[in-house]
Amino acid sequence: MTRLAAVIGSPVAHSLSPAIHQAAFDAAGVDWTYAALEVAPGSAAEALSAMRTLGIGGLSVTMPHKEAVADAVDQLDPAAWALHSVNTVSWDGDRLVGSSTDGAGFVASLAESGVLVEEAKVAVIGAGGAARSVIDALARSGATDITVLNRTADRAEAAAALAPVASPGIVSDITRADIVVNATSVGMGDDVALPCDPDLLRPEQVVADLVYHPLETRWMAAAEARGARTVDGLGMLVHQAALQQRIWLGDDAVIDTASMRAAALQALAARA
Repeated sequence: MTRLAAVIGSPVAHSLSPAIHQAAFDAAGVDWTYAALEVAPGSAAEALSAMRTLGIGGLSVTMPHKEAVADAVDQLDPAAWALHSVNTVSWDGDRLVGSSTDGAGFVASLAESGVLVEEAKVAVIGAGGAARSVIDALARSGATDITVLNRTADRAEAAAALAPVASPGIVSDITRADIVVNATSVGMGDDVALPCDPDLLRPEQVVADLVYHPLETRWMAAAEARGARTVDGLGMLVHQAALQQRIWLGDDAVIDTASMRAAALQALAARA
């Protein structure tokens, strides 16, 4: 019998998640199918009730439901508990478990590019949900110094409070970082703004952008022009989905991230 997994959240996420996850299920050779479910803001608890009633195998959760789902599941994994945010719901017996794979997916995307996080100094631009997940995961993975740069000081302080190695920073901290991360939406779509002055970047750095549409942002192109190594935002999207697959299917499942990335690229091309 075919098992169903689904995504609830924003239409932007809906446009890529089904393609990525269905490609993963097909490559793994499992009888699962993946669908997008329209769930109105404020109705996350009802969606989880439907998951229980219908026996849905797993849920992906995007904005605006991540915090509400964190309140509604039976159990949270450590990252989801720290962030009070859930992007994955799975079963443990008859209990629903909320997990957060976003930050770990970012670290995995760096690892795929040969970038080590352990003992790294990182500057994170932004203090929203994506930035918070990245800060939490970087600290769990051994980064020794994380500076959080945000226009609003109290938001930077709140995000930095997630990890003992993190602190609010100033723009000049970018120059001393090993890894610089744009965890804002600046540069998305037709936005020509830059998250920071590219002249702050240097050739020895790794510059990562969580924006994946366009795949190469103006900021990444400027970083490459200055000799920096770049990591695009699609890697995080693919690897957080791969970690979701691992949670749903188990440790023995074959997770083909190459097929998932190819499906994501095809879906992005269809949106262009």
